[in-house]
Amino acid sequence: MPDPAQQPYIEFREVSKSFGDNAVLNRVSFSVMPAETVCILGRSGVGKSVSLQLLMGFLKADSGRVIVAGEDVTDFTEQQMEAVRKKVTMVFQNGALFDSLTVGENVAFPLRESGGLSDEQIAEIVEGLLKMVGVQEMRDLLPSDLSTGMKRSVAIARALAARPECVLYDEPTTMVDPLMAQLLGDLIGRLKLQLNLTSIVVTHDMRLAKKLADRIVFLYEGKAIFFGTYAEMEKSTETIVQEFLELDELKIETC
Repeated sequence: MPDPAQQPYIEFREVSKSFGDNAVLNRVSFSVMPAETVCILGRSGVGKSVSLQLLMGFLKADSGRVIVAGEDVTDFTEQQMEAVRKKVTMVFQNGALFDSLTVGENVAFPLRESGGLSDEQIAEIVEGLLKMVGVQEMRDLLPSDLSTGMKRSVAIARALAARPECVLYDEPTTMVDPLMAQLLGDLIGRLKLQLNLTSIVVTHDMRLAKKLADRIVFLYEGKAIFFGTYAEMEKSTETIVQEFLELDELKIETC
């Protein structure tokens, strides 16, 4: 039997996805090993978020194979994907919190859904998760009372409540101030180490990618034009990759 730790947890094999005449992904291949963090980089509209939606089964690939948790989920039904989503959860860009529930109730929601826990056990787990992501004082607030960055932190806590093996983050530092972006990056990195999580982070934030990524996928015009470590990316001969790196250096200098 092959060692599961040596098998990719997630894999795209020649995956293509179009919307009408727009080929968003064109035979894209990459893999994510267990407990590895892979960042998907690229400009807006290059299929970064579409990749996550394919992994979650919200969209279906036109061709190629999508492997999640070691299973080929390309042709899975919605019912079959429900079992996969217990292992793999997603932190949406907007947080996707329930507006009418408090922070604590939002985090408790997946625990109540799965059943088998007393109110006391749920309260204890919620408290621990909120403390882990640094928002325990906000337990009784509503999402409307929170900043964008704080909503993301709560969304991460709620994702972790489902005890996933893998977390997908969609642009976690978009529309937050630089300090909050740094805190969110630190949090994602810490959770990976503490919980041994497999992660994919979709971002255009080069500093976040440098901090978190074991490997990076760079998407451009539907293709994965680079897949490797950050150090290898710095040596890439792809013009668009170098432009991305130079632009980020300019941003750092002006901060």
